[in-house]
Amino acid sequence: MSNTPKEIYTARTETIGGRESGVSRSSDGVLDIRFSAPDSTGIGTNPEQLLSAAWSASLASAIAFVARKNNVALPTDLKISAEVAISHAVDGYVLEARMSISMPGIDGDTTKRWVDEARQICPFSKALSQALHVTVELD
Repeated sequence: MSNTPKEIYTARTETIGGRESGVSRSSDGVLDIRFSAPDSTGIGTNPEQLLSAAWSASLASAIAFVARKNNVALPTDLKISAEVAISHAVDGYVLEARMSISMPGIDGDTTKRWVDEARQICPFSKALSQALHVTVELD
């Protein structure tokens, strides 16, 4: 068996413009968004919001996978509050992420174990934890 990853999905988008007045559309037409700068009055989202939503959704799916592997039903009220902050540093802009994870009905030790395992299989966590400072809190 080859160690080469088998591609299962490719997202394709085209973006015109940038974060302050650009648009981005997916090749299948499902995603069609406008961008506006953070804290502006413009109509639209920003890359940090998109990353925050995508990463937390991916991590939630990884946690659900770990729960199924352990033959436990994941609480339907699993909640991940995610923050992606952009800061200006001497050498340019940097990102930082904070996640707060709540799994009512699951004890703290199990929650920690599942989140740790999920972070090892979540593709966003694997990629971004190498590049960003990430803080994870468990409620």
